[in-house]
Amino acid sequence: MEKRIASVLIGVAVVLFLASISLFTVSEREKAIVLRLGKIARADYMPGLHFKFPFIETVRRFDARINTMDAEPERYLTAEKKNVIVDAFVKWRISDVATYFTSMGGDSNQANLRIAQIIKQDLRNQFGKRTIQEVVSGDRVQVMDILTTTMAQQARDFGIEIVDVRIKRIDLPENVSASVYRRMEAERARIAKDFRSKGAEEGEKIRADADRKRTIIIAEAYGEAERIRGEGDALASEIFAKAYTADPDFYSFYRSLQAYRSTFKGGNNTMVVEPDSEFFKYFKESGGTD
Repeated sequence: MEKRIASVLIGVAVVLFLASISLFTVSEREKAIVLRLGKIARADYMPGLHFKFPFIETVRRFDARINTMDAEPERYLTAEKKNVIVDAFVKWRISDVATYFTSMGGDSNQANLRIAQIIKQDLRNQFGKRTIQEVVSGDRVQVMDILTTTMAQQARDFGIEIVDVRIKRIDLPENVSASVYRRMEAERARIAKDFRSKGAEEGEKIRADADRKRTIIIAEAYGEAERIRGEGDALASEIFAKAYTADPDFYSFYRSLQAYRSTFKGGNNTMVVEPDSEFFKYFKESGGTD
């Protein structure tokens, strides 16, 4: 009985041992390949529990998450043959684990070294086509997009996917910075002067148009005023004519009063006329009645 129990225990132990060396798991953060006598037997494992042949097959696991290759700052020549110091980094991950293992030996350090070589070459090409002003102030986003595309095509041969390429900073050597900033300042001053001249020209157009409209408005208002004044004078003449025809004597007397008021409105008026002139007609009549 004891021998049977011992045999069962030994059998269970053997089964457990075989299971432990025959089963393996792959997590969501990993990619795995199985090597059979040093050659890749299978590489398309999904996350979960899997089987391998013990002793003749081994499992290699690799980090499937996004890795960062932070390149050392390097000097690059621009189109003007000026040096700039560029600091960049690359985000990458394994896309084809079998190709990655074959080309890089599954070594992330080797992958980072190869990616660094690629980005240095691509940065050299891109900066060599552009001026300092373009790479510093204008084309940085475009350069990063181009680098991401070109590096993705090259890294695909190594089973690597380029997720993103970023340029952290672009510095100028001290002997270049001053001349570049002076050139940029002069360019900005030229643009500002151009804007001012265009603004002054537009201002002159607006003022000229306003003066023209003002002259037209004043002329139209003067013409309207003259028309209204003419209508008023005609109406006044018509009223005077009607009043004269209604009572000529009263009208003559009223006109004489207006003439006297206009003549004697000051305190020191002197007139040289005949005493019996028509101008003093109503003075005489007034005196005769008294």
